[in-house]
Amino acid sequence: MVKFVGKRLLSYSLLLFLATSLAYLIASVALDPTANIDLTNPNLNRQAVENTLNEYNINPAESPFVRYGRWIDSVVTDWDWGQTPRGESVNDLVGTRIWVSVRLVTIGTIVGIVFGVAIGAWSAVRQYSKADHVVSIASLIFISTPVLVFAVVLQILAIEFNQATGWRFFEFIGETGRSGDYFGAAFMDRLQHLLLPTLSLSVFSIAVYSRYQRNLMLDTLGADYVRTARAKGLPKRVAIRRHALRNAIIPMATFFAFDVATIFVGAAVTETLFGWHGMGEYLVQSIQRQDINGITATAAFSGLCVLAGATLSDILIAAVDPRVRT
Repeated sequence: MVKFVGKRLLSYSLLLFLATSLAYLIASVALDPTANIDLTNPNLNRQAVENTLNEYNINPAESPFVRYGRWIDSVVTDWDWGQTPRGESVNDLVGTRIWVSVRLVTIGTIVGIVFGVAIGAWSAVRQYSKADHVVSIASLIFISTPVLVFAVVLQILAIEFNQATGWRFFEFIGETGRSGDYFGAAFMDRLQHLLLPTLSLSVFSIAVYSRYQRNLMLDTLGADYVRTARAKGLPKRVAIRRHALRNAIIPMATFFAFDVATIFVGAAVTETLFGWHGMGEYLVQSIQRQDINGITATAAFSGLCVLAGATLSDILIAAVDPRVRT
């Protein structure tokens, strides 16, 4: 098992290096940091601009491969991912925003996985019942609704509720706000700010996971080993839990791992609307600002998440499926 995971990690690490290097070269060719500078200004000190671009290693006049050589040397030797066109340290920006995304995404992902699997399995056991139809329709509605629309609707409803009750129960701009002076006020304040963005992220995940899990459960419920277990006298709920559900989760493990890996940089809309300055928002801002180093760092983080997700997928499948372990 350890040898298997070690080989996978080695191959994934090589892929991560190639993907990050390719991201830097593509960004260097496609982006022009001078687009943010008014080159028509007669008072512009062009030599100073040229020196700044050279200092930040983002001068488009230079070959992308020459800049890549300096950049990769800086990353390998000093773990310095460079600077933005504004002179900000990419290391500092990414280091701060990663933990913002972790705080926002972790709870929403866990809620989405747990409730999605539970609802999907519950719906499959009650196939074609009224409850199954209600769950299917609700899931399709949430899947079809853009995150932007759903998040805005949540904000409108929250404002209406606060105005109707005269109590600011829902807080949804930023991570924190004004907290009281009672015990646990800061913690409650964070929970209030976390509620709506978490709901915005988790509802879509629940809808998607429940659809996948329902279809997989329907396949396993009719399998020979489940019918055999029932014929031997095993209660229905035990046969479903031990045999049908466990085997239906095996293919979901891969989906979970890779979905968790990509959601960290895929929550840009939610982060922007709710004022959470995470990695998704940073990726959008880096593209808008022609930030080569910022985009590369974001791509590297995304690739690292995929690497971690792939490794987690291998471990989960080995833990759930005894055939893999043997």
